[in-house]
Amino acid sequence: MLSTILSAFTVAEIRRKLLFTAALLALYRLGAHIPVPGVDIQAINTIQEQFGGGGILNLLNTFSGGGLSRIAVFALGIMPYITASIILQLLVVVLPSLEKLQKEGEVGQARITQYTRYLTVGLSFAQSIGYVFLFRSFEPSAGQPVIENFNAGTLFMIVIVLTTGCVLVMWLGELITQRGIGNGISLMIFASIVSGLPNGVQAWWTTPDQVFKVMMPFLALAVVAAVVFMQEGQRRIPIQYAKRVIGRRMSGGGQTYLPLRVNMAGVIPVIFAASIMAFPPTVGQLIQQPWAQSLSNFFNPSGAAYLVGETLFIIVFTYFYTAVTFNPVDQADNLKKYGGFIPGVRPGRPTAEFLDRILARLTFPGALYLAAVAALPTILINQTAANFYFGGTSLLIVVGVALDTMKQLEAQLMMRNYEGFLK
Repeated sequence: MLSTILSAFTVAEIRRKLLFTAALLALYRLGAHIPVPGVDIQAINTIQEQFGGGGILNLLNTFSGGGLSRIAVFALGIMPYITASIILQLLVVVLPSLEKLQKEGEVGQARITQYTRYLTVGLSFAQSIGYVFLFRSFEPSAGQPVIENFNAGTLFMIVIVLTTGCVLVMWLGELITQRGIGNGISLMIFASIVSGLPNGVQAWWTTPDQVFKVMMPFLALAVVAAVVFMQEGQRRIPIQYAKRVIGRRMSGGGQTYLPLRVNMAGVIPVIFAASIMAFPPTVGQLIQQPWAQSLSNFFNPSGAAYLVGETLFIIVFTYFYTAVTFNPVDQADNLKKYGGFIPGVRPGRPTAEFLDRILARLTFPGALYLAAVAALPTILINQTAANFYFGGTSLLIVVGVALDTMKQLEAQLMMRNYEGFLK
Protein backbone atom coordinates (compact mmCIF):
# COMPACT_ATOMS: atom_id res chain seq x y z
CA MET A 1 0.00 0.00 0.00
CA LEU A 2 2.77 2.45 0.94
CA SER A 3 4.68 1.65 -2.25
CA THR A 4 1.54 2.33 -4.29
CA ILE A 5 1.03 5.71 -2.62
CA LEU A 6 4.68 6.67 -3.08
CA SER A 7 4.59 5.59 -6.72
CA ALA A 8 1.45 7.66 -7.28
CA PHE A 9 3.27 10.87 -6.31
CA THR A 10 5.87 10.23 -8.99
CA VAL A 11 3.24 10.62 -11.74
CA ALA A 12 2.33 14.28 -12.26
CA GLU A 13 -1.29 13.69 -13.30
CA ILE A 14 -2.06 11.35 -10.40
CA ARG A 15 -0.29 13.72 -8.01
CA ARG A 16 -2.56 16.56 -9.13
CA LYS A 17 -5.62 14.36 -8.61
CA LEU A 18 -4.48 13.40 -5.12
CA LEU A 19 -3.82 17.02 -4.15
CA PHE A 20 -7.19 18.07 -5.60
CA THR A 21 -8.93 15.35 -3.57
CA ALA A 22 -7.09 16.35 -0.40
CA ALA A 23 -7.98 20.04 -0.88
CA LEU A 24 -11.70 19.34 -1.28
CA LEU A 25 -11.71 16.99 1.72
CA ALA A 26 -10.00 19.73 3.77
CA LEU A 27 -12.68 22.20 2.66
CA TYR A 28 -15.34 19.69 3.67
CA ARG A 29 -13.79 19.27 7.12
CA LEU A 30 -13.60 23.06 7.50
CA GLY A 31 -17.33 23.38 6.86
CA ALA A 32 -18.01 20.80 9.59
CA HIS A 33 -16.50 23.19 12.18
CA ILE A 34 -18.22 26.46 11.17
CA PRO A 35 -21.53 26.83 13.09
CA VAL A 36 -24.62 28.17 11.38
CA PRO A 37 -25.62 31.74 12.18
CA GLY A 38 -28.05 32.31 15.02
CA VAL A 39 -26.87 29.62 17.47
CA ASP A 40 -25.20 30.02 20.86
CA ILE A 41 -21.70 28.50 20.91
CA GLN A 42 -21.73 28.01 24.70
CA ALA A 43 -25.07 26.21 24.54
CA ILE A 44 -23.73 23.95 21.79
CA ASN A 45 -20.83 22.89 24.01
CA THR A 46 -23.25 21.87 26.79
CA ILE A 47 -25.34 19.52 24.62
CA GLN A 48 -22.47 17.41 23.25
CA GLU A 49 -23.45 14.44 25.45
CA GLN A 50 -26.81 14.23 23.69
CA PHE A 51 -24.98 12.84 20.64
CA GLY A 52 -23.17 10.07 22.52
CA GLY A 53 -24.26 6.49 23.07
CA GLY A 54 -25.56 4.26 20.31
CA GLY A 55 -28.59 6.19 19.09
CA ILE A 56 -29.30 7.40 15.61
CA LEU A 57 -27.98 10.84 16.57
CA ASN A 58 -24.59 9.34 17.31
CA LEU A 59 -24.61 7.53 13.95
CA LEU A 60 -25.55 10.68 12.03
CA ASN A 61 -23.03 12.73 13.99
CA THR A 62 -20.30 10.23 13.12
CA PHE A 63 -21.15 10.39 9.41
CA SER A 64 -21.04 14.20 9.52
CA GLY A 65 -17.64 14.21 11.25
CA GLY A 66 -19.05 15.84 14.38
CA GLY A 67 -20.72 18.62 12.38
CA LEU A 68 -24.19 17.73 13.67
CA SER A 69 -23.24 18.14 17.34
CA ARG A 70 -21.67 21.52 16.49
CA ILE A 71 -24.71 22.58 14.40
CA ALA A 72 -22.24 23.38 11.62
CA VAL A 73 -22.87 24.46 8.06
CA PHE A 74 -22.21 20.87 6.91
CA ALA A 75 -24.21 19.35 9.79
CA LEU A 76 -26.31 17.25 7.40
CA GLY A 77 -23.20 15.78 5.82
CA ILE A 78 -23.78 13.56 2.81
CA MET A 79 -26.46 11.33 4.36
CA PRO A 80 -29.45 12.98 2.56
CA TYR A 81 -27.76 12.22 -0.78
CA ILE A 82 -27.13 8.61 0.23
CA THR A 83 -30.74 8.26 1.38
CA ALA A 84 -31.98 9.72 -1.90
CA SER A 85 -29.75 7.33 -3.87
CA ILE A 86 -31.09 4.33 -1.96
CA ILE A 87 -34.69 5.48 -2.50
CA LEU A 88 -34.10 5.87 -6.26
CA GLN A 89 -32.50 2.40 -6.44
CA LEU A 90 -35.55 0.90 -4.78
CA LEU A 91 -37.94 2.87 -7.01
CA VAL A 92 -36.14 1.62 -10.13
CA VAL A 93 -37.22 -1.90 -9.16
CA VAL A 94 -40.80 -0.86 -8.35
CA LEU A 95 -41.57 1.67 -11.11
CA PRO A 96 -41.36 0.38 -14.73
CA SER A 97 -40.76 3.89 -16.07
CA LEU A 98 -37.58 4.30 -14.00
CA GLU A 99 -36.45 0.80 -14.90
CA LYS A 100 -36.87 1.63 -18.59
CA LEU A 101 -34.98 4.87 -18.04
CA GLN A 102 -32.10 3.02 -16.42
CA LYS A 103 -31.76 0.73 -19.44
CA GLU A 104 -31.32 3.69 -21.78
CA GLY A 105 -27.63 3.85 -20.96
CA GLU A 106 -25.73 6.99 -20.13
CA VAL A 107 -28.59 9.37 -20.93
CA GLY A 108 -31.01 7.51 -18.67
CA GLN A 109 -28.46 7.28 -15.87
CA ALA A 110 -27.89 11.04 -16.07
CA ARG A 111 -31.64 11.60 -15.73
CA ILE A 112 -31.80 9.33 -12.67
CA THR A 113 -28.85 11.21 -11.17
CA GLN A 114 -30.74 14.46 -11.69
CA TYR A 115 -33.78 13.02 -9.90
CA THR A 116 -31.49 11.97 -7.05
CA ARG A 117 -30.22 15.53 -6.70
CA TYR A 118 -33.74 16.95 -6.59
CA LEU A 119 -34.76 14.41 -3.95
CA THR A 120 -31.61 15.26 -1.97
CA VAL A 121 -32.64 18.91 -1.80
CA GLY A 122 -36.13 17.97 -0.59
CA LEU A 123 -34.82 15.58 2.04
CA SER A 124 -32.25 18.12 3.20
CA PHE A 125 -34.91 20.81 3.60
CA ALA A 126 -37.20 18.53 5.62
CA GLN A 127 -34.35 17.16 7.71
CA SER A 128 -33.08 20.67 8.46
CA ILE A 129 -36.47 21.67 9.87
CA GLY A 130 -36.47 18.57 12.07
CA TYR A 131 -32.97 19.33 13.33
CA VAL A 132 -33.89 22.89 14.29
CA PHE A 133 -36.71 21.68 16.53
CA LEU A 134 -34.49 18.88 17.82
CA PHE A 135 -31.88 21.40 18.92
CA ARG A 136 -34.58 23.43 20.63
CA SER A 137 -35.65 20.34 22.59
CA PHE A 138 -32.15 20.25 24.10
CA GLU A 139 -32.57 23.68 25.70
CA PRO A 140 -33.77 22.34 29.12
CA SER A 141 -30.61 20.24 29.47
CA ALA A 142 -28.43 23.10 28.21
CA GLY A 143 -29.96 25.59 30.62
CA GLN A 144 -30.00 28.30 27.95
CA PRO A 145 -31.43 28.81 24.46
CA VAL A 146 -29.50 26.95 21.79
CA ILE A 147 -30.97 29.14 19.04
CA GLU A 148 -30.98 32.84 19.85
CA ASN A 149 -34.04 34.95 19.02
CA PHE A 150 -35.98 32.02 17.57
CA ASN A 151 -38.67 33.13 15.09
CA ALA A 152 -39.81 32.34 11.56
CA GLY A 153 -36.97 34.33 10.02
CA THR A 154 -34.32 32.56 12.10
CA LEU A 155 -35.87 29.18 11.31
CA PHE A 156 -35.86 29.92 7.58
CA MET A 157 -32.27 31.18 7.65
CA ILE A 158 -30.91 28.11 9.47
CA VAL A 159 -32.86 25.72 7.23
CA ILE A 160 -31.57 27.42 4.08
CA VAL A 161 -27.97 27.36 5.37
CA LEU A 162 -28.14 23.66 6.28
CA THR A 163 -29.80 22.74 2.96
CA THR A 164 -27.27 24.75 0.97
CA GLY A 165 -24.45 23.11 2.93
CA CYS A 166 -25.74 19.66 2.01
CA VAL A 167 -26.00 20.62 -1.68
CA LEU A 168 -22.45 22.00 -1.54
CA VAL A 169 -21.19 18.75 0.01
CA MET A 170 -22.93 16.79 -2.75
CA TRP A 171 -21.25 19.00 -5.37
CA LEU A 172 -17.84 18.54 -3.73
CA GLY A 173 -18.32 14.78 -3.74
CA GLU A 174 -19.16 14.76 -7.44
CA LEU A 175 -16.11 16.91 -8.18
CA ILE A 176 -13.86 14.43 -6.37
CA THR A 177 -15.37 11.56 -8.36
CA GLN A 178 -14.85 13.37 -11.67
CA ARG A 179 -11.45 15.00 -11.17
CA GLY A 180 -9.92 13.24 -8.17
CA ILE A 181 -9.16 9.71 -7.03
CA GLY A 182 -11.87 7.42 -5.72
CA ASN A 183 -15.57 7.87 -5.06
CA GLY A 184 -16.13 11.35 -3.65
CA ILE A 185 -19.20 10.49 -1.56
CA SER A 186 -17.50 7.51 0.05
CA LEU A 187 -14.30 9.47 0.70
CA MET A 188 -16.27 12.18 2.50
CA ILE A 189 -17.83 9.63 4.84
CA PHE A 190 -14.37 8.09 5.25
CA ALA A 191 -12.92 11.49 6.20
CA SER A 192 -15.76 12.14 8.66
CA ILE A 193 -15.22 8.84 10.45
CA VAL A 194 -11.42 9.04 10.48
CA SER A 195 -11.61 12.57 11.93
CA GLY A 196 -12.80 10.96 15.18
CA LEU A 197 -9.72 8.76 15.39
CA PRO A 198 -7.98 10.97 18.01
CA ASN A 199 -11.02 10.69 20.29
CA GLY A 200 -11.03 6.93 19.77
CA VAL A 201 -7.35 6.67 20.69
CA GLN A 202 -7.94 8.82 23.77
CA ALA A 203 -10.91 6.66 24.83
CA TRP A 204 -8.77 3.55 24.43
CA TRP A 205 -5.83 5.00 26.35
CA THR A 206 -7.95 6.27 29.27
CA THR A 207 -10.03 3.09 29.69
CA PRO A 208 -9.93 1.66 33.24
CA ASP A 209 -9.75 -1.91 31.93
CA GLN A 210 -6.04 -2.62 31.63
CA VAL A 211 -6.55 -6.01 29.98
CA PHE A 212 -8.64 -4.41 27.26
CA LYS A 213 -6.04 -1.68 26.82
CA VAL A 214 -3.40 -4.33 26.02
CA MET A 215 -5.65 -6.50 23.86
CA MET A 216 -7.31 -3.67 21.91
CA PRO A 217 -4.57 -3.23 19.21
CA PHE A 218 -4.49 -6.97 18.49
CA LEU A 219 -8.28 -7.15 18.47
CA ALA A 220 -8.48 -4.20 16.06
CA LEU A 221 -5.99 -5.80 13.68
CA ALA A 222 -7.89 -9.10 13.79
CA VAL A 223 -11.22 -7.39 13.05
CA VAL A 224 -9.74 -5.37 10.16
CA ALA A 225 -8.17 -8.52 8.70
CA ALA A 226 -11.51 -10.36 8.97
CA VAL A 227 -13.34 -7.44 7.31
CA VAL A 228 -10.83 -7.35 4.45
CA PHE A 229 -11.08 -11.13 4.01
CA MET A 230 -14.89 -11.07 3.83
CA GLN A 231 -15.08 -7.91 1.70
CA GLU A 232 -12.77 -9.43 -0.89
CA GLY A 233 -14.36 -12.90 -0.73
CA GLN A 234 -16.17 -13.98 -3.89
CA ARG A 235 -17.46 -17.04 -5.70
CA ARG A 236 -16.27 -17.17 -9.30
CA ILE A 237 -18.79 -18.75 -11.65
CA PRO A 238 -17.07 -19.97 -14.85
CA ILE A 239 -18.56 -18.55 -18.06
CA GLN A 240 -17.89 -20.09 -21.50
CA TYR A 241 -18.60 -18.11 -24.67
CA ALA A 242 -19.41 -19.97 -27.87
CA LYS A 243 -17.52 -19.24 -31.08
CA ARG A 244 -19.36 -17.46 -33.86
CA VAL A 245 -18.65 -17.25 -37.58
CA ILE A 246 -18.99 -13.74 -39.00
CA GLY A 247 -18.38 -13.77 -42.75
CA ARG A 248 -15.17 -15.72 -43.28
CA ARG A 249 -13.82 -15.00 -39.83
CA MET A 250 -14.49 -16.86 -36.60
CA SER A 251 -14.80 -14.69 -33.51
CA GLY A 252 -15.82 -15.07 -29.90
CA GLY A 253 -15.06 -18.03 -27.74
CA GLY A 254 -12.91 -18.02 -24.65
CA GLN A 255 -13.62 -18.47 -20.98
CA THR A 256 -14.08 -15.99 -18.18
CA TYR A 257 -15.88 -15.93 -14.85
CA LEU A 258 -18.73 -14.12 -13.12
CA PRO A 259 -17.66 -12.91 -9.63
CA LEU A 260 -20.36 -13.15 -6.95
CA ARG A 261 -19.25 -11.37 -3.82
CA VAL A 262 -19.99 -12.75 -0.37
CA ASN A 263 -21.12 -9.30 0.72
CA MET A 264 -22.88 -7.79 -2.28
CA ALA A 265 -25.03 -5.44 -0.19
CA GLY A 266 -22.09 -3.56 1.31
CA VAL A 267 -22.83 -1.56 4.44
CA ILE A 268 -26.37 -0.52 3.47
CA PRO A 269 -28.14 -3.24 5.57
CA VAL A 270 -26.23 -2.16 8.67
CA ILE A 271 -27.24 1.48 8.16
CA PHE A 272 -30.90 0.52 7.64
CA ALA A 273 -30.95 -1.74 10.71
CA ALA A 274 -29.18 0.79 12.92
CA SER A 275 -31.59 3.53 11.84
CA ILE A 276 -34.66 1.43 12.61
CA MET A 277 -33.41 0.06 15.95
CA ALA A 278 -32.18 3.47 17.09
CA PHE A 279 -35.62 5.02 16.53
CA PRO A 280 -37.21 3.88 19.86
CA PRO A 281 -34.32 5.20 22.03
CA THR A 282 -34.41 8.47 20.12
CA VAL A 283 -38.17 8.81 20.68
CA GLY A 284 -37.65 8.20 24.38
CA GLN A 285 -34.97 10.86 24.37
CA LEU A 286 -37.24 13.46 22.78
CA ILE A 287 -40.59 12.61 24.41
CA GLN A 288 -40.54 12.91 28.18
CA GLN A 289 -43.35 10.43 28.86
CA PRO A 290 -43.33 7.21 30.97
CA TRP A 291 -44.26 4.95 28.05
CA ALA A 292 -41.58 6.50 25.88
CA GLN A 293 -38.97 6.04 28.61
CA SER A 294 -39.97 2.38 29.05
CA LEU A 295 -39.70 1.82 25.30
CA SER A 296 -36.31 3.52 25.26
CA ASN A 297 -35.03 1.39 28.15
CA PHE A 298 -36.25 -1.84 26.52
CA PHE A 299 -34.45 -1.03 23.25
CA ASN A 300 -31.36 0.34 24.93
CA PRO A 301 -28.44 0.07 22.45
CA SER A 302 -26.47 -1.95 24.99
CA GLY A 303 -29.32 -4.38 25.72
CA ALA A 304 -30.06 -7.84 24.39
CA ALA A 305 -33.32 -6.77 22.68
CA TYR A 306 -31.45 -4.20 20.61
CA LEU A 307 -28.78 -6.70 19.54
CA VAL A 308 -31.32 -9.36 18.58
CA GLY A 309 -33.48 -6.90 16.65
CA GLU A 310 -30.50 -5.37 14.86
CA THR A 311 -29.20 -8.81 13.86
CA LEU A 312 -32.57 -9.85 12.42
CA PHE A 313 -32.98 -6.61 10.49
CA ILE A 314 -29.44 -6.87 9.08
CA ILE A 315 -30.10 -10.39 7.79
CA VAL A 316 -33.44 -9.39 6.24
CA PHE A 317 -32.08 -6.21 4.63
CA THR A 318 -29.02 -8.06 3.31
CA TYR A 319 -31.21 -10.50 1.39
CA PHE A 320 -33.51 -7.69 0.24
CA TYR A 321 -30.78 -5.34 -0.97
CA THR A 322 -28.86 -8.18 -2.66
CA ALA A 323 -32.02 -9.10 -4.55
CA VAL A 324 -32.43 -5.46 -5.59
CA THR A 325 -28.85 -4.99 -6.83
CA PHE A 326 -28.40 -8.36 -8.57
CA ASN A 327 -31.11 -9.85 -10.77
CA PRO A 328 -30.33 -13.48 -11.79
CA VAL A 329 -32.96 -13.40 -14.56
CA ASP A 330 -31.42 -10.34 -16.24
CA GLN A 331 -27.94 -11.80 -15.85
CA ALA A 332 -29.03 -15.10 -17.45
CA ASP A 333 -30.68 -13.21 -20.33
CA ASN A 334 -27.53 -11.17 -20.95
CA LEU A 335 -25.39 -14.31 -21.00
CA LYS A 336 -27.75 -15.95 -23.47
CA LYS A 337 -27.85 -12.84 -25.66
CA TYR A 338 -24.06 -12.72 -26.04
CA GLY A 339 -23.59 -16.47 -26.44
CA GLY A 340 -22.34 -17.19 -22.93
CA PHE A 341 -23.26 -20.12 -20.74
CA ILE A 342 -22.23 -21.80 -17.52
CA PRO A 343 -20.66 -25.23 -18.17
CA GLY A 344 -23.09 -27.95 -17.14
CA VAL A 345 -26.08 -25.55 -16.90
CA ARG A 346 -28.55 -24.92 -19.70
CA PRO A 347 -28.99 -21.27 -20.82
CA GLY A 348 -32.08 -19.31 -19.87
CA ARG A 349 -34.22 -20.16 -16.87
CA PRO A 350 -31.94 -22.97 -15.53
CA THR A 351 -29.05 -20.49 -15.47
CA ALA A 352 -31.16 -17.96 -13.53
CA GLU A 353 -32.17 -20.64 -11.00
CA PHE A 354 -28.55 -21.75 -10.65
CA LEU A 355 -27.36 -18.18 -10.00
CA ASP A 356 -30.21 -17.55 -7.57
CA ARG A 357 -29.34 -20.70 -5.61
CA ILE A 358 -25.63 -19.80 -5.43
CA LEU A 359 -26.47 -16.23 -4.43
CA ALA A 360 -28.76 -17.38 -1.61
CA ARG A 361 -25.99 -19.57 -0.20
CA LEU A 362 -23.46 -16.73 -0.39
CA THR A 363 -25.77 -14.12 1.12
CA PHE A 364 -26.36 -16.00 4.39
CA PRO A 365 -22.72 -15.99 5.59
CA GLY A 366 -22.41 -12.43 4.32
CA ALA A 367 -25.42 -11.39 6.43
CA LEU A 368 -24.03 -13.15 9.51
CA TYR A 369 -20.70 -11.41 8.95
CA LEU A 370 -22.37 -7.98 8.81
CA ALA A 371 -24.39 -8.73 11.95
CA ALA A 372 -21.28 -9.91 13.83
CA VAL A 373 -19.24 -6.82 12.94
CA ALA A 374 -22.13 -4.50 13.84
CA ALA A 375 -22.70 -6.20 17.22
CA LEU A 376 -19.02 -6.54 18.18
CA PRO A 377 -18.54 -3.04 19.70
CA THR A 378 -21.68 -3.39 21.84
CA ILE A 379 -20.60 -6.80 23.10
CA LEU A 380 -17.16 -5.45 23.98
CA ILE A 381 -18.66 -2.53 25.88
CA ASN A 382 -20.99 -4.85 27.84
CA GLN A 383 -18.26 -7.34 28.71
CA THR A 384 -15.59 -4.81 29.63
CA ALA A 385 -15.43 -1.37 31.19
CA ALA A 386 -13.90 -0.01 28.02
CA ASN A 387 -15.29 2.60 25.66
CA PHE A 388 -15.14 1.25 22.12
CA TYR A 389 -15.29 4.47 20.14
CA PHE A 390 -15.87 3.19 16.60
CA GLY A 391 -18.98 1.20 15.75
CA GLY A 392 -19.18 -1.73 13.38
CA THR A 393 -20.78 0.40 10.66
CA SER A 394 -17.93 2.89 10.79
CA LEU A 395 -15.34 0.12 10.64
CA LEU A 396 -16.97 -1.45 7.59
CA ILE A 397 -17.10 1.87 5.76
CA VAL A 398 -13.50 2.82 6.55
CA VAL A 399 -12.07 -0.53 5.42
CA GLY A 400 -14.31 -0.78 2.35
CA VAL A 401 -13.56 2.75 1.13
CA ALA A 402 -9.82 2.28 1.71
CA LEU A 403 -9.83 -0.93 -0.35
CA ASP A 404 -11.81 0.61 -3.22
CA THR A 405 -9.64 3.74 -3.31
CA MET A 406 -6.42 1.73 -3.37
CA LYS A 407 -7.79 -0.40 -6.23
CA GLN A 408 -8.57 2.72 -8.26
CA LEU A 409 -5.15 4.15 -7.51
CA GLU A 410 -3.46 0.93 -8.63
CA ALA A 411 -5.57 0.92 -11.80
CA GLN A 412 -4.47 4.50 -12.57
CA LEU A 413 -0.82 3.54 -12.08
CA MET A 414 -1.14 0.41 -14.19
CA MET A 415 -2.78 2.33 -17.02
CA ARG A 416 0.06 4.86 -17.14
CA ASN A 417 2.95 2.44 -16.63
CA TYR A 418 1.75 -0.21 -19.10
CA GLU A 419 4.20 -0.47 -21.97
CA GLY A 420 2.53 -3.16 -24.04
CA PHE A 421 4.31 -5.85 -26.04
CA LEU A 422 6.52 -3.43 -27.98
CA LYS A 423 8.93 -1.15 -26.12
